[in-house]
Amino acid sequence: MNRKILVSAALSMSLLFGFDVQEMPKIQERVAPDIGQNKIYSFNSSIEEASKVVVNISTQKKIKNQMGMHPMFNDPFFQQFFGDLYNQIPREKIERSLGSGVIISSDGYIITNNHVIDGADKVMVSLPGNNKEYQAKVIGTDARTDLAVIKIEQTNLPFIKFADSSLVKIGDLVFAIGNPFGVGETITQGIVSALNKSGIGINDYENFIQTDASINPGNSGGALVDSRGALIGINTAIISKSGGNQGIGFAIPSDMVKRIAKQLIEQGAIRRGYLGVGIQDISSDLRDTYGNNEGAVIISLEADSPAKKAGLMVWDLITKINGKPIKNSAELRNLIGTMPPNEKITLTYMRDKQEKTITLTLAESKDTKGSMQGSKKGVNGAQGLEGVSVQEISPQMRQRNQIPRDIDGVLVTRIDEDSKAYESGLRAGDIIGQIENITIKNLASYKKALQQFRGKTKRVLVYSQNGIKTIVVK
Repeated sequence: MNRKILVSAALSMSLLFGFDVQEMPKIQERVAPDIGQNKIYSFNSSIEEASKVVVNISTQKKIKNQMGMHPMFNDPFFQQFFGDLYNQIPREKIERSLGSGVIISSDGYIITNNHVIDGADKVMVSLPGNNKEYQAKVIGTDARTDLAVIKIEQTNLPFIKFADSSLVKIGDLVFAIGNPFGVGETITQGIVSALNKSGIGINDYENFIQTDASINPGNSGGALVDSRGALIGINTAIISKSGGNQGIGFAIPSDMVKRIAKQLIEQGAIRRGYLGVGIQDISSDLRDTYGNNEGAVIISLEADSPAKKAGLMVWDLITKINGKPIKNSAELRNLIGTMPPNEKITLTYMRDKQEKTITLTLAESKDTKGSMQGSKKGVNGAQGLEGVSVQEISPQMRQRNQIPRDIDGVLVTRIDEDSKAYESGLRAGDIIGQIENITIKNLASYKKALQQFRGKTKRVLVYSQNGIKTIVVK
């Protein structure tokens, strides 16, 4: 027994001394900032100039009084019965709100959030340290990035200088400048908590800088600056259960702000480049297919689009635009969405583990929508995917359910919850549009594809109520 204990102890000691961690050198001294009895540590000089360019924006919006609009109020008897009281009922009320903005030129152009001035009948601006208000003209708005440009007729104004937001790093010191709660200019300090945040559900084009600097109501449209006072973002939103600061704030990167502001000032509206592809991130199931490469996976192509004409195909992996690496689908969408129509781009992609490069010209963006559901004639069991029943899409079903004409495939009518297809993300109501390189148009092509790739891991292109996706079925 003692021998076993000794052996066990020896093994434990062996394991203990067989593994070690890398340690930092021991602290030799602690140092204080370079200050004396008559000095303090301060960032005042760093953000002094930036604090002069963040303005207070107040808006007014006329709201109709629903009570005053009731047909009964037009009845002569009603008017006579209530007499003078009738004339005292307000027909409309004024709704006021506060926000912030950043001066970007000496002649009065100001960038802010679209939601700050959206629907306003009057937009007023007050400058830092000045109670005088100036009426602003709305130059242009872009709801999809939540940015807007307004202008006041003033000259020789101080204005912000832009930093390159692509060079911002997690941990960088930042300051949020704004007008929270209408109490006047406020500056809060924090760090960059995260970069390239998307999928938040705030804007259509999301590539947020996340910070723990306090961003409170009224800070919207204000500046997020680095320790030099250079603009790295426009504060736009917070995540909070109570409505107050929880240390999770988001800012639109200055590179996007610069491109949108330039178009709004020069053209008054945003015209977006259009590539014509549906895209998704590389899921864990697809990781082996594309090796260690990052990018956006093509899962659909619009007819007559620049991508289609250039020869791109479903499941090509877009890795670069004009030599700039693309990490994910959000990054590609944001980049193309801020490029103008008719711009020529160089696109790098992976196909069958080989890198290819093409040049194409972007078209102008358009919105497409469509809903999907199903048919009668079907197949299941051994003839199809295990645990999955499908049907062809008849013309009647296409018309009744408004399925777009450019969507073909077979409808999933039933799926077993313990099947591999369900585990991969396939659901009843989905439309299977492609299996590997075979386009699915009917039950015959569906059977042919499954026969050809029987026993192999298959990429399956699926149209669902939530959009287009790729699943991998083993």
